[in-house]
Amino acid sequence: MKKLITAFWILVGALACQSALAQAQAAQADSLRPAFLLTGALHRDSQDLSGQWTYSKDLYRTGLTDINGWVAKSRMQRARDVDVAAVEAKGGVDFYEFDMDRGPLINVPGAWNAAAAELRYYDGLIWFQRKFDARPEAGKRAFLRFEAVNYRAYVYLNGKEVGRHEGGFTPFVLEVTDALRAGDNRLVVGVDSSHDAQSIPTQITDWDLYGGITRKVSLITTPATFIDDATLTLRADGRIAGEVQLQGPQAANQAVTVAIGTLGTARATTDANGRALLELPAPKGLERWTPEKPTLYDVRFSANGDQVRDRMGFRTIAVKGNQILLNGKPLFLRGISLHEEEFGPNPGRNMTEQASRALLHEIKHGLNGNYVRLSHYPHSETTVRLADEMGLLVWSEIPVYWTVDWDNPAVLRKALVMQAETIYRDRNRASVILWSVGNETPVSPSRTRFHGAMADNVRVLDPTRLVSAALLVERKGDVLEIQDPLIDKLDVLAVNVYAGWYGPDTLDGIAKLRWNVPGERPLILSEFGADALAGHRGQGLKKFTEEYQAEYYRKTLAMAEGIPTLRGLSPWILKDFRSPRREHPVFQNGWNRKGILSETGVRKQAFDVLSDYYRRK
Repeated sequence: MKKLITAFWILVGALACQSALAQAQAAQADSLRPAFLLTGALHRDSQDLSGQWTYSKDLYRTGLTDINGWVAKSRMQRARDVDVAAVEAKGGVDFYEFDMDRGPLINVPGAWNAAAAELRYYDGLIWFQRKFDARPEAGKRAFLRFEAVNYRAYVYLNGKEVGRHEGGFTPFVLEVTDALRAGDNRLVVGVDSSHDAQSIPTQITDWDLYGGITRKVSLITTPATFIDDATLTLRADGRIAGEVQLQGPQAANQAVTVAIGTLGTARATTDANGRALLELPAPKGLERWTPEKPTLYDVRFSANGDQVRDRMGFRTIAVKGNQILLNGKPLFLRGISLHEEEFGPNPGRNMTEQASRALLHEIKHGLNGNYVRLSHYPHSETTVRLADEMGLLVWSEIPVYWTVDWDNPAVLRKALVMQAETIYRDRNRASVILWSVGNETPVSPSRTRFHGAMADNVRVLDPTRLVSAALLVERKGDVLEIQDPLIDKLDVLAVNVYAGWYGPDTLDGIAKLRWNVPGERPLILSEFGADALAGHRGQGLKKFTEEYQAEYYRKTLAMAEGIPTLRGLSPWILKDFRSPRREHPVFQNGWNRKGILSETGVRKQAFDVLSDYYRRK
């Protein structure tokens, strides 16, 4: 009896510890939530601020300098809301060294690196200005929503600082109700593209760290109390569950309604914090989203006179043993990796719907794919929504890449915030099935703790999706193994392997490789690839020829067939992309040539090899 009592109290203590841990994780997740989300922003009343902006380089960062009133501070700051030409016309002793009205023009969205030759490798601070007309309405609120600014943003409206943001690929929202004025408005944004050991990513990558306002900027109007966030998900039991979060003075005790096409309607009431939980019984006639039939439903959330619309699909994703199950059925991921912002010979991160659709069309219809790995950062909302529409499953990741300052709590906080911003933006997208917590990071205790915290964060913020990471493999002779303690935190294992391109292996040596991997977990080959310069043919099986790349694909795909737990492929990569570290003067010249398409979209021989393989798979 004494043993039973002891065991009982041990169990109670364990449950209490688990409960305390869960509460702590939930509290941390709440602390990561941005002040405003506006997840339905695409369908709200808004003013698109895209177009031509003026800009001014700030090599010595004088616009951010504050040295006890030193004159260098005031020259840029006073110019943020001044008609400099008018001041100069009047004469006097005052003068300005910055004039945002008469600066050169640049298109926003877009990276400055593609805008002018002298900006190709500029890395630092540039100030942007856009004038616009506004008509504020009584009782309404106004917000600026930036879809992405790389890397740090300093935002001023009519001379008043309204907010800052760090992170180059996620949206942020700033309330400007009090700063907005009737008539002319002056929006000035300082953009600092520089990276360091404490940024995410750091200053060393294998892609181009473009600078600028790289995605759309909108001025959005809402009621005083509005729907800030709204989400739905299909549960394993067939019910649809969701959550709505109101912001404003009348957020509490409000009736909330969600209508899902012809499937039904659910109602709830917000609590004291403006939050409402919704549930809809298993809808009759629900068509589950699949790559073969990507059914989307018109969804409408309503509360307190506000309304948010969306297009959403419903599906389940799970792991059972070494199988990935979509809607309860085994799934093989036929895909490829993609750098989204690389389009054309002079890419500038202006990913239009037309450009994004063209890239995804190559995967879906050219390669016979059902999956895309969006690497190595959150791609545009346009791309993810098109994946919903076109039927492509998505791997999403943030740029915790190669190595960061693993022991720095502030850096971990940046990663968790970036991860939260991505999840809140995309958790209504049926296409997204995998959140990745890292790519090719060298194993160490501090690194594993860092990634473990990210994996725990995903499970609190979005327990409906799977967690993975692109790991490195260890080689013992001809045997490849995953010796990484992070696998205990992952639902799906994934590895990057380049045998036959890097290292001593010949193409024939690829066939000798064997895999020793956990049998109870699904595995994705998240990367493999070889460089080829488009049109470089007829030289035999020499590196950088199309023939070598094509044969590399044949040998690697044949080797992959011997992995019993293999459940997906995303070779590296769809298109050639800029990388300043790739400087072979004949074959690279600043481009990573592992694409199976050239930078201008020409298909290399390996494209057909992969397409034929997926057609048979």
